[in-house]
Amino acid sequence: MKIYHNQLISTLSQGTKPVWLIFGDEPWQKNDSLAQVKGHAQQQGFNELIRFSADDKFDWQQVLDEYQSLSLFANLRIIEIELTSNKIGDKGSKALLTLTEQLTPDVMLIIHGARLDTASTNKKWFKSLSKVGCYLPLYELEGKSLLHWLNNQAKQLSLSLEPNILPFLSELFAGNVLALEQELQKLAILYGTKAITLENAQQLVINQAKFNPFQLVDALLLGDLNKVVRILDQQQQEGVAIAQLIWFVHKEIKQLITMQNLISQGVNQADIFKQFRIWDKRKPFYNNALNKINTVNLHTALSRLSDLDLISKTNSEFNPFIILADVCVSLFHDNTKNFSLAYE
Repeated sequence: MKIYHNQLISTLSQGTKPVWLIFGDEPWQKNDSLAQVKGHAQQQGFNELIRFSADDKFDWQQVLDEYQSLSLFANLRIIEIELTSNKIGDKGSKALLTLTEQLTPDVMLIIHGARLDTASTNKKWFKSLSKVGCYLPLYELEGKSLLHWLNNQAKQLSLSLEPNILPFLSELFAGNVLALEQELQKLAILYGTKAITLENAQQLVINQAKFNPFQLVDALLLGDLNKVVRILDQQQQEGVAIAQLIWFVHKEIKQLITMQNLISQGVNQADIFKQFRIWDKRKPFYNNALNKINTVNLHTALSRLSDLDLISKTNSEFNPFIILADVCVSLFHDNTKNFSLAYE
């Protein structure tokens, strides 16, 4: 059984599941999901909690022994396994398959870790456990989903927010839902049920939006240049190495060039996306980039990135993050294509 975070409460109300598989990289949802599942289980009498952290050297026999042993303190137990790596090997797979055959209502099994790829969800152990339990994949909260989450949290805290505060907060705390939750709690403490204006919020909150190179690439593909600049500014403040960002952008531009070459040869775009393993969720990103960025601009940006890489290693007079922003902008605008990076 597969559900999403917004279905968790209703699913828990339907009864106890013997297995919970919680995987994803968004920390707020991960913490909330684990707390809700364990809290609901404790209400049902599962008062003993045994935790394991499984790495590549983990002895899976410990889990089997614990699962099969009699409880010393309570009739109902929770066994929680955090996978530090989703590649659990043959021993891990065999152990989990053995557990599937020995499930008992006296023990709840919770397994959680980072986001699973398709290959992992197709593993026999995963399919067997998800068939008898509940799989909860966690995705980044962004765009409309972040606004929806923000609105729900505000209601739960009885916050009276001006409508224009929601987009302001969602933009300010993009990629950092944990910090956003803390700011909402701070607003609730300071204002209670009083009406909160945008000016109130602006005076209180600070910019804690945390981005990563993958979000930079997504913003670039969508042509959201304002967000590209914000992300680059945030990355610079956090001390991210410019070489890492150059590598990500360079890789994406080379891929777009290859895609455009294949399109010009008459290859179907759906086949191209399949070849490059573009997920359905990300296809609109590439559709936008392929339609709005021309080949000349791609090759120009590629050349300028090489110049920027050299500048970032040999010249301290220029801010490489500003130059990288300039290169990103040049993908969508022709007015910079004839300018090199030889600024001296």
